[in-house]
Amino acid sequence: MMEQKRIAIYGKGGIGKSSTASNVAAACADEGYKVMIIGCDPKSDSSITLLGGKRIPTILDLLRQKIEVKEEDIVHEGYKGVKCVEVGGPEPGIGCAGRGIIVAIQKLKKVCKSIDDMDLIIYDVPGDIVCGGFVAPIRKGLVNEAYILTSGEYMPLYAANNICKGLAKIDTPLSGIICNSRSVTREEEIVRKFSEEIGSKLMAFIPKEQIVQDCERDGFSVLEKAPDSSVAGVYRELAHSIMSNDSSVLPSSLEDERLRELTR
Repeated sequence: MMEQKRIAIYGKGGIGKSSTASNVAAACADEGYKVMIIGCDPKSDSSITLLGGKRIPTILDLLRQKIEVKEEDIVHEGYKGVKCVEVGGPEPGIGCAGRGIIVAIQKLKKVCKSIDDMDLIIYDVPGDIVCGGFVAPIRKGLVNEAYILTSGEYMPLYAANNICKGLAKIDTPLSGIICNSRSVTREEEIVRKFSEEIGSKLMAFIPKEQIVQDCERDGFSVLEKAPDSSVAGVYRELAHSIMSNDSSVLPSSLEDERLRELTR
């Protein structure tokens, strides 16, 4: 019996974590894996493309309404049986997202018996780990693999480098880097070099293609809406790489000057 994979995808806000997470979930479901995706972004965009554009209630919103939450209230089945859960976010100016994630996951584990039967659980984590709260899933032992999503631009790499510092500080290994292209010159070379210098590896280079945004706008993953597209093939290869990945390293981090050199 395979060990359950519980992965978290970190990266700079807006870099495409939710899009990547949902497409990987769909690709793994296509391969027959039992998959759960737990969206931790207040915008609920982790699950919406697996549910045909439907937005589901978040655990934190239901808890705030003092509702006695049942599994069917928070676990919604999407594309190819992917179980979709949205944690939700704190009220603006009040509370901590990391604390909210833990409260929500505790409730999920209490009411959802099928969570232990999943082959893959994906945590789509917001932020770039500069807030200690966002690393809560790792600290609480909810995650056993961490990935970083970046592009070849300086700021996403800066955030990725910060995440490496954070992972090293809490003695948590990194399982790989994923490049979500923004069509930067020499982008794959830059991100591959960054991956090597921090001691990790480049898992996939996802090209910037309009079809990804078009599918999202329509409320679908690329795997569902455009399964024959070349980028769907890239997501399938990434999903296969994640499911077969058994290596990780405690990442190094680069000095800022070296980071700037890489992107020049």
